[in-house]
Amino acid sequence: MPVIKTDYKPPLLFKNRHINTIYSSLFRKTKRLSFKRKRIETVDDDFLDIDFIENGSKKIVILCHGLEGSSDSKYIQATAKLLSLNGYSVAAMNYRFCSGEINRQLVTYHSGKTDDLHVMIKYLLPNYDSVYLVGFSLGGNLILKYNGDGLFSLSPKIKANVAISVPVDLKGSSISLKRCENVLYRWRFLRTLSKKMLLKHQQFPNQLDVSPLKKVKTLTDFDDFFTSKINGFKDAEDYYLKASSKQFIPNITKPTLLINALDDPFLSESCFPIVEAKENSKFNLMTPSYGGHVGFISKGAFYWSEIQILNFLNSY
Repeated sequence: MPVIKTDYKPPLLFKNRHINTIYSSLFRKTKRLSFKRKRIETVDDDFLDIDFIENGSKKIVILCHGLEGSSDSKYIQATAKLLSLNGYSVAAMNYRFCSGEINRQLVTYHSGKTDDLHVMIKYLLPNYDSVYLVGFSLGGNLILKYNGDGLFSLSPKIKANVAISVPVDLKGSSISLKRCENVLYRWRFLRTLSKKMLLKHQQFPNQLDVSPLKKVKTLTDFDDFFTSKINGFKDAEDYYLKASSKQFIPNITKPTLLINALDDPFLSESCFPIVEAKENSKFNLMTPSYGGHVGFISKGAFYWSEIQILNFLNSY
């Protein structure tokens, strides 16, 4: 369907995309939720740590965090609280090596690793009547790809999806992140990713060469030397080509909402799938003028994007 008009108008200060992005990540005050953690074993002898809010509801929302995030991320905490207050159980996913404990295998997580998401969904299906998927940034790419790539049969219990601030074209986004104005974001990501690779090297000294870390200046470099190699891709170019969700949007058959702000510093022009939205009646696209990256700050306890998530899920 056509691109949906939005009513998001942030306070004046937050019309600056970097302030909207950084404030929500660093300065937002959220009360830590009392999640109940469960560990799911994977077929390759690894594990996924899932944090639950179980309130007796037979409908559950799976929350998928962004790059180097976790269930502790403030956008996950706030969204989980809002949804649980409105009658949904919540399962906040922690990808491999994101729960605070190093995973067992060399492979970690990446933007297209839908097999782990499928494992989690299969684990939940016997206990719930309705399942909803909500993803932020990398997590949004993950759920869009899962819904459209055809690698797994989608359960009829999956009712709807919402994706926020998603680099649906990974190569385009990687180019945008190389801009000078994005140096702080690059530094934060590379700092934690590099530390993880050093720990992985200790775990697999004969399988992982960390000497290329000296050459890593951008996320593309990191993906070229590490993300792609340890996850079975040829290089960053191959990874971006195969893991980007944009190519799979035409195949999405579940009601889906994507919200990408036009001022998102992480996104390239190619990350706004307007044509795809017009040609797929199940795929809805909102492109507010402001919002930054997983920002969308507004007055009140919950942000504008979180209210949009609730409203869309309530429709299904």
